[in-house]
Amino acid sequence: MKPIELLGQTECPDGIVMKLIRRGDEYLILADGAILMSSRMHGSEEALAAFACEGIRGLKQPCVLIGGLGMGFTLRATLDLLSPDAMVVVAELVPAVVEWNRGALGPLAGHPLKDKRVRVATEDVGATLRSGRGQFDAVLLDVDNGPAAFSASKNAGLYDKCGIGAARAALKMEGVLAVWAAREDRKFEQLLREGGCDVQVQRVRGRLKKGGPRHTIFLGRKSS
Repeated sequence: MKPIELLGQTECPDGIVMKLIRRGDEYLILADGAILMSSRMHGSEEALAAFACEGIRGLKQPCVLIGGLGMGFTLRATLDLLSPDAMVVVAELVPAVVEWNRGALGPLAGHPLKDKRVRVATEDVGATLRSGRGQFDAVLLDVDNGPAAFSASKNAGLYDKCGIGAARAALKMEGVLAVWAAREDRKFEQLLREGGCDVQVQRVRGRLKKGGPRHTIFLGRKSS
């Protein structure tokens, strides 16, 4: 049994206790004792960035919003795909997660928060969406387990009709909303279509070519 080292602990706005632990060479973030994410499984987060940014890699001054910092892997993959004049806004509700990424978690993804293209908003991503009408070429949501909220029940509002409407309004025309999810969700897929998006669904492995559980990425392109 590998020893477990507690590196950080915080209480989320809704009372859930979040911990950062290290087990051997693996880093884990727990929410009330349940594993929220692991440093050994981030292939699908990188795929989220790849699918979302596929059509904007050649744009000048693209603007992207990432909801949920996690361990920084989605942010790193996004930065690696975009031009030097891009701007990437990261909305992270829990200040401790930002601090963990500036500290112990930073080396895992190559210190993406040090990139000059990054702006951190320590707030609910829903607030960022509502204040950014027509601003973003892509919006990436990696909050909880996707449409099935996990660490904060109020995050479910990101994935209902109003949440989809706010995300769509924050996108430029032909912009893409990309949502990471732990599982398929036909109801959410239908809500995206009803919300005025052209929808694609991609299913990828948590470790991509190395296997792991299957995760789902919903892609909704803002259509006229």
